[in-house]
Amino acid sequence: MTRRGRRTALAVLASAVALVVGAAYAGAAALRVPPPHDLVRLQAHEPSEQGGDFAARPVVSSGPARPLEAAADAGLPATVPWKGGRITPQEMLDETHTRAFVVLHDGRLVHEWYAEGVDAGTRLSSWSVAKSVVSLLIGQAIERGILSEDDRMTDLLPELRTGDAYDDITVHDLLDMASGIDVSENYNPWWPFTGTARLLLSTDLPGYVAEHREVSFAPGTRGEYRSIDTQMLSMILTRVDGRPLAQIVAEDLWTPMGAEADASWNLDREGGVEKGFCCLNATARDFARLGRLVLDGGRVGDAQVVPEAWIARISTPGELPVDGWGYSAQWWHAPSSDGDVTALGVYGQYVFVAPDARTVIVKLSDHGTEQDELETIDAMRAIADHLAGR
Repeated sequence: MTRRGRRTALAVLASAVALVVGAAYAGAAALRVPPPHDLVRLQAHEPSEQGGDFAARPVVSSGPARPLEAAADAGLPATVPWKGGRITPQEMLDETHTRAFVVLHDGRLVHEWYAEGVDAGTRLSSWSVAKSVVSLLIGQAIERGILSEDDRMTDLLPELRTGDAYDDITVHDLLDMASGIDVSENYNPWWPFTGTARLLLSTDLPGYVAEHREVSFAPGTRGEYRSIDTQMLSMILTRVDGRPLAQIVAEDLWTPMGAEADASWNLDREGGVEKGFCCLNATARDFARLGRLVLDGGRVGDAQVVPEAWIARISTPGELPVDGWGYSAQWWHAPSSDGDVTALGVYGQYVFVAPDARTVIVKLSDHGTEQDELETIDAMRAIADHLAGR
């Protein structure tokens, strides 16, 4: 090839690359998701660290921390069940890429472990554990009389009315993952064109919601896990309450439950809307305090922080199972549950509450998508039984 030919070929190649890159950036702008270089940066971080990759609003704890006293008889069982065999608790933590692990029994700290680079003050992303937090805030709003499970979603957000089955969705449907809103659970951030991946990356959540007002089944007829349901709950809550979601959780939950550290809640953009379906970032110890609040029937000392009736609501599996599990108002009941209730995140985030064993276990991980969930809960159940002397 001649020198002129090489120059021409390089110019054509450069033009082609520029067109592809330009199209990628233009496509991201049209979809209202971050540009490609931000997606690359996001993938460079583990899921537990991605709270730092999005805009966020602080969740300030402005009161005294509820003490976590060490238990005198601290100790875990020698082994736990795992995939037909038995392994040590530490082997379970290592195999499931755990970053933080905290165990409370009778309100006392039995065991605390952190991976390298993580400590008691490290804020980690909760992913869908945040859904269960939204549930507690909804329970408070119902107790205050500003919301009802029977309320229709579009009566509270009238700008979303369609005149069809979408308008039949109730707060109850959203709580129990029974809305039917046609947004799939796609977790691939490299393909942010559909479903939850685009919901996560959207820089305009109100616009995203307005574009997705179709249902794939009649509301209230079956349970099907959809993150959009919790996003709608969070937007309803902020509408009827008047405060941003991060402020609501700070003032009505984080401070009253005695959180030790400030948290944060990720937004769609600077100054924008909270990603209510995910993305509450906090320390493992404060997630343990959250679990203890549920364990204690919503009370901290003499204060009823979350209504006792709401704790009963989340503790009783609903009529519609979700993915073969019991489900109630954004909290999970595993098929092997013995009265346990769990807040569960997609990459191995757990706030496991075993009332009969007076045990709370927090596990924050970077494990595979929806991987080994039942096995992990069975292992945590074994730890709870051991602490209860069984």
